[in-house]
Amino acid sequence: MNAPYLDPALPVTERVADLLARMTLAEKVGQMLQLDARGDLADLVTGKLGGSLLHASPERMLQARDLVSTTRLRIPLLMADDAIHGHSFWPGATIFPTQLGMACTWDPALLERGARAAAVEIAATGLHWTFSPVLCITRDLRWGRVDETFGEDPHLIGELGAAMIRGYQGDGLTDRTAVLATAKHFAGYSETQGGRDASEADLSRRKLRSWFLPPFEKAAREGVATFMLGYQAIDGIPITTNQWLLNEVLKGEWGFTGTLVTDWDNVGRMVWEQKVAADDIEAATVAVGAGNDLIMNTPQFFVAAQEAVARGDLDEALIDDAVRRILALKFELGLFEDPRSPDSEVQAAVIGSDEHTAINLETARRSLVLLRNDGTLPLDPAEPTRIAVVGPNADDVHAQLGDWAGLSGQVNWMGDGHPREMTRTVLDGLRDTAPESWTITHARGADIGDLVPDPAGATYPDGQPRPPLFRAASPDADLIAEAVAAAHDADYVVAVVGDTVALTGEGKSTATLELQGGQTALVDALVATGTPVIVVLIQGKPSTLPDSILNSAAIVEAFNPGMQGGRAIAELILGHIEPTGRLPITFARHVGQLPVYYNQIRGQHGDRYADLTQDPLFAFGEGLSYTSVEYSDLRLESETVAVDGTVRATVTLTNTGDRLALETVQAYIADQVTSVTWAERELKGFAQATVVPGMSVDVMLEIAASDCSLVDADGVRRVEPGTFDLLVGRSSRDADLARTTFRIELA
Repeated sequence: MNAPYLDPALPVTERVADLLARMTLAEKVGQMLQLDARGDLADLVTGKLGGSLLHASPERMLQARDLVSTTRLRIPLLMADDAIHGHSFWPGATIFPTQLGMACTWDPALLERGARAAAVEIAATGLHWTFSPVLCITRDLRWGRVDETFGEDPHLIGELGAAMIRGYQGDGLTDRTAVLATAKHFAGYSETQGGRDASEADLSRRKLRSWFLPPFEKAAREGVATFMLGYQAIDGIPITTNQWLLNEVLKGEWGFTGTLVTDWDNVGRMVWEQKVAADDIEAATVAVGAGNDLIMNTPQFFVAAQEAVARGDLDEALIDDAVRRILALKFELGLFEDPRSPDSEVQAAVIGSDEHTAINLETARRSLVLLRNDGTLPLDPAEPTRIAVVGPNADDVHAQLGDWAGLSGQVNWMGDGHPREMTRTVLDGLRDTAPESWTITHARGADIGDLVPDPAGATYPDGQPRPPLFRAASPDADLIAEAVAAAHDADYVVAVVGDTVALTGEGKSTATLELQGGQTALVDALVATGTPVIVVLIQGKPSTLPDSILNSAAIVEAFNPGMQGGRAIAELILGHIEPTGRLPITFARHVGQLPVYYNQIRGQHGDRYADLTQDPLFAFGEGLSYTSVEYSDLRLESETVAVDGTVRATVTLTNTGDRLALETVQAYIADQVTSVTWAERELKGFAQATVVPGMSVDVMLEIAASDCSLVDADGVRRVEPGTFDLLVGRSSRDADLARTTFRIELA
């Protein structure tokens, strides 16, 4: 066939127009479907004429490609999946720390390198599209998807998200190693009720513009190819049908011309869950009318959309608009000439390569946050030492990899998960890294819990499986006794506690933040032995911590540190590397303190509850070093800045200790008087500087005056001229910040 749409020399617009004119209504609607490849492939590709598949195993990816060749127009598939922190579901792929772990690095350039490495692996497997990065803002620590976020601050999220987008999309869509990035979940999905996943988000448009939209706007300006919509509704309107958000803001104000994809069965959920559509035909009508392009896993959309057109409820021109965007994406990727099928030769060269492992290890090292240290760390490798490594996560590969990795439950073809030898647990890391004269023993000490069937039934109303429920384990006296005996025989204990993938992820929000199962009883008993206890937290989100942990010798927060996490943790304990991570999220002392994010609106009465302080356990930006760095001489280039100008400040750092420091200098601003209530302070810039012992360095920070903005009572983001505080230091806490003032004046 010599049709113009097959001629790569023609402009994309001409090719799209030619192909669209040849398509039947069924073929057009099929292009709008993104379907679960674990179903009947023949039905998905040749029956429903699906334009995109997700969750395709390596074998099914090849089968799907062959089925496309039997269709009338042979329109290539867009292959997609949740390659969130590495290629989650390809055995042997490099699995990085989760986004929350990555965010502890505060290093956009490092995350861009990691995303580039991940894209090279993803592309080699035949995938064109990853549903990453997540740009949601953590507000409630009970939410199950905290681990997927970059934490709680819009500025940090925007910077790190933009870096990952650049890494994924490489030199542009014609780059065969590029994959489409996704900004998700648009928008406000993380503003949950009671921490419950996908609940109605209680958000005004002004609140959306103030905090939740800026990271997404930055992603749109960065050129992200796709947006994924959240599950929730705002002010009674499901995001899937929110004309204001999708058309006025995203496509109108921001000029986004890319592709929109719903989240899993968003269109079907309007019928069976949210009950805002009487049937699938109505749901299809409003979803297309709102500007959605790809409808993820609502297979009944195929018939419903065609019926809506036949009844006159849905204008076929709106379907044409969506299909134009989908086809344009496929032409821009060059899939008609090269469907970018799995390439076994490239896979052998790049997947899990030494180069990617090195980037992964660097990311894991930089992600570790030292929260407490009484001087025990680092241990001295020159002294023969006995270490007891205890705890349920000391040798648990799956807890270390976290959600969206191997056996985290989303796919059914991973067997035993990623090859065991690729992941170094904390026990592995210490055995690999410690001097030969050291003795490393191991005792599990406690269980966290197990899974039981949901009594509501095996499936949801749409036929999708219900996840099992978590049941906490009871303290086991025998396990604790074994661990205590190991502690008595050791010079140090490394206790690795936290959570499991059963307590992390979509639909897995928690009512409590406490360590589950027998873990608190275990650490209580270990600390009581008198042997110094170094606590390592491997978990998807911050926990509230018992006194025994807070009184331990040291606390290291690792979140889910990926395949190389155990090695990095061992290197940190032994002093081979410096602790450089800083928290992108605040820790609560008690679940009743929530919310605890640092940039809350000022104006509440007092600063405590009647029975508990409001002071968080660990604050946004915190993290210790093995040395001490003093801040001094904060000075401004000018105390007056025009609205279109730049605030430039310099601060001097002095390393007064005896080890190298990599310091993350954080710059916050506070508008002294505002026309509407606003945040007490906001992160607006950060920089990292290496400071050698005994030396000083000057660090310059630049903040655009336009970033010192707020959203006024009319919902307009603008800078209000006046006096601002500039706060610079090592964390968001008052005690850690130097302060000066500047004025922004009209030009």
